[in-house]
Amino acid sequence: MSGTSLDGIDAVVASFSEAQPTVLGHVSAALPAALRATLLSLNVPQGHDELERAAIAGVELARHYADVALEAIRQSELSSKHVRAIGCHGQTVRHRPDHGFTLQLGNGALLAELTGLTVVTDFRSRDIAAGGQGAPLVPAFHDAMFRSPTHARIILNLGGFSNLTVLRPGHETRGYDCGPANVLLDGWAERHLGQPFDCDGAWSQSGTVAPALLRALLTHPYFLRTPPKSTGRNEFHLGWLEGFHETHRLSPRDVQATLAELTAQTVADCIATEWCEGLEIYCCGGGAKNRALIERIQALLPKAPVRLTDDLGIPATLVEATAFAWLARELLHHRSASLPAVTGARGKVLLGAIYPA
Repeated sequence: MSGTSLDGIDAVVASFSEAQPTVLGHVSAALPAALRATLLSLNVPQGHDELERAAIAGVELARHYADVALEAIRQSELSSKHVRAIGCHGQTVRHRPDHGFTLQLGNGALLAELTGLTVVTDFRSRDIAAGGQGAPLVPAFHDAMFRSPTHARIILNLGGFSNLTVLRPGHETRGYDCGPANVLLDGWAERHLGQPFDCDGAWSQSGTVAPALLRALLTHPYFLRTPPKSTGRNEFHLGWLEGFHETHRLSPRDVQATLAELTAQTVADCIATEWCEGLEIYCCGGGAKNRALIERIQALLPKAPVRLTDDLGIPATLVEATAFAWLARELLHHRSASLPAVTGARGKVLLGAIYPA
């Protein structure tokens, strides 16, 4: 898995022989700076020869995916013959369900060739073809792994974008994107600190939230849409942020503080609409390591304990990679893992495309 925040590649070796998955090995690797810059540039229409640049980036990504996957297998002390398949989400560079498409780079055919393993990829396209958003897809995995027969739970993923899964006993699973998270926080930190992320949210805590900028950011029409809904870098990116005059008058740390508050408030607003007595909130994704952000979300939702999915058996930073291993497994068993109530698709479909070994 390499997400929209472009913070690296995560690979897990997951066994599903028991009711709860077991992570037998995992590896995280940074993306090379030049490749990361290319992928960022491909997220918005700009430059020349986008088709060739995207194809070349997909080939390079596949080579890195292969290296990371094979290293995860080595660390698990298994051999490739024990692995049924690789589930590979690919790197999203355009997500436009409003235009009937989503684009993830990665070259599944080359990944299969380099590893000698079956590859399942392109998980989003079929849902979009069926009229859905193609995202978020992980609520089905959250439902399978984290649902409780007695407790209402929200699984909050804090990745490039924040999204939540609502698991109420006796009710249909719901889920949708709340808004931007690491996509803006990491981008702003990289631009002004020269670091890939704001460790523990310490920089944002050193600043002061700017109410006028926060109000302006919250006017984005996405926040008024009703689910099913999903978003991406085409709507929230540094260019959008810098279009607000306030960013040029404020100190960078105050902008970072405001971005953290934007993430916390939009998450809290979404959870408030799903509120019920005894609600439990479990966080996952890279943003789960942002201590200041988690503390702020807890402060905005004082009646619900905010924990990490580690307490439910899967480390917060490994949930999404494990989810795409599970999605690959579901397709290989010819089982639909789509949730039309989440994505808005016309009906349940099989998710993914298979490149046999």
